[in-house]
Amino acid sequence: MRITASAISPMLMRLAAEEATGALLRDQGTLYLVDGRIVHAESPAAPGIDVLLTAGGALPRQGWQEALSLAGTRHEVGRHLVDSGRITAGELEMCHIGALFDAAFFVLGPASGPTRFRYGVAHWLGRVRPVAAETVERETRRRRALLDSVWPCPELDTSPVVPRQPAPGQKLTGRQDALLRLADGVRTPTAIAWALGRPTFHTLIEVRRLAAAGLVEPPRTEDPAALPILPVPFPEDQPEPDIALLRRVRDALEASL
Repeated sequence: MRITASAISPMLMRLAAEEATGALLRDQGTLYLVDGRIVHAESPAAPGIDVLLTAGGALPRQGWQEALSLAGTRHEVGRHLVDSGRITAGELEMCHIGALFDAAFFVLGPASGPTRFRYGVAHWLGRVRPVAAETVERETRRRRALLDSVWPCPELDTSPVVPRQPAPGQKLTGRQDALLRLADGVRTPTAIAWALGRPTFHTLIEVRRLAAAGLVEPPRTEDPAALPILPVPFPEDQPEPDIALLRRVRDALEASL
């Protein structure tokens, strides 16, 4: 494996090339490797596979605790859930991949502390579907770019979500409505994701979409350079003003004063 200078985590790429087994610890969580492939990821910024399985109703909380007690020390919780008929192999794999990519997005984010690797450490879930390190890095880059393409304001990802009333005629999707019901000006996107039992990255996307539509308050900033680039004004043939766009222009001007 050739390690490029642009790798998000050069250490991860080296470990993958070495086919190492163990736990890669960073500021925002941990990646677990077996033979150089990522088998699981955990981050305090992302709901774990237990939350995704139980909050969605696929697995009762009692069933999860039972599997953890009986198979956790053997590092075979995933296999036990399937063999006992609690969930199907497909349900486990879907939630596992979702939790892995969600947590890895934060683990591989900008880090200020040291990166460490503990050889031989295994995760209690066991192998479900190992993923190549290059695939995880590529998906992390794609998600970063996707967030900025929706609304380039990273402060939204960590600020309390403050809702606004929709403009006349504005409609919400079911996911957006559920999110805004929990937006109380205190909860951050991460807190809302945990409450909903959804991947945090999906919640970040929705929050940025809501901000782009003028449905949540933008975070205040004293640095005009940090403001998102506004789109060109609406075309001349548009008969009615775009209320959401006007709100965004107003917010950008107020924040720069």
